[in-house]
Amino acid sequence: MIDIQRDITEVIESTILVVGALFPIVNPLGSAAIFINMVGSVDERLHSALSKKISIYSFFLLICSLLWGVKILAFFGISIYAVQIGGGLVVAATGWTLLAQGTSGVRSNTVSQENILDHAFYPYTLPITVGPGSISVAITLGAHLPAELHTASVFSPKALVAAIVGIALVCFIVYVCYRYGTAAERLLGTAGTSVVMRLSSFILMCIGVQIIASGIKSYLSTIHTF
Repeated sequence: MIDIQRDITEVIESTILVVGALFPIVNPLGSAAIFINMVGSVDERLHSALSKKISIYSFFLLICSLLWGVKILAFFGISIYAVQIGGGLVVAATGWTLLAQGTSGVRSNTVSQENILDHAFYPYTLPITVGPGSISVAITLGAHLPAELHTASVFSPKALVAAIVGIALVCFIVYVCYRYGTAAERLLGTAGTSVVMRLSSFILMCIGVQIIASGIKSYLSTIHTF
């Protein structure tokens, strides 16, 4: 009985760890502001379907990164810092583009409603919602969870439950923010939305720069060791 209670407690704590690590870097609120301004005005049902699709893609992208990220990178001979530097450049460039264009500029370049669902993965999921920073964190969590839960592998039942539930919670928050972002936009008004949009774009650019800096720092540390 005590072991079961301890296992449940460890799984809950690890689930909170997953949510706490991913939530700040995924940043559903800031990402939602960028998403709404990129999509523009679309049909309500289409908006809901797009939000749901992005959440599902985000879930599978994060869970795959957590479970198989380290092995995939090792198979292709790619290091974490290479992912950080390359992905950080994409995130920083996206943030700069959105910041330079502003609200009206982004809306004028939105895709048509007929094929908007085809863009659910790129760019709305990757890199707007789940970027290289989120992927790096997920990979790190995959390496850390077994030790946290005192298990041999991330594929153990306790680690799997913590990973799946934690990522599912983050993606559910993403869905809520994206689905009802338009209502929040109307509440904020044009001026308020413009402020949030530009601030979110600036933060996204800064996140990209920070990811690049972290990757360069990791790379330089490997050179220093030789």
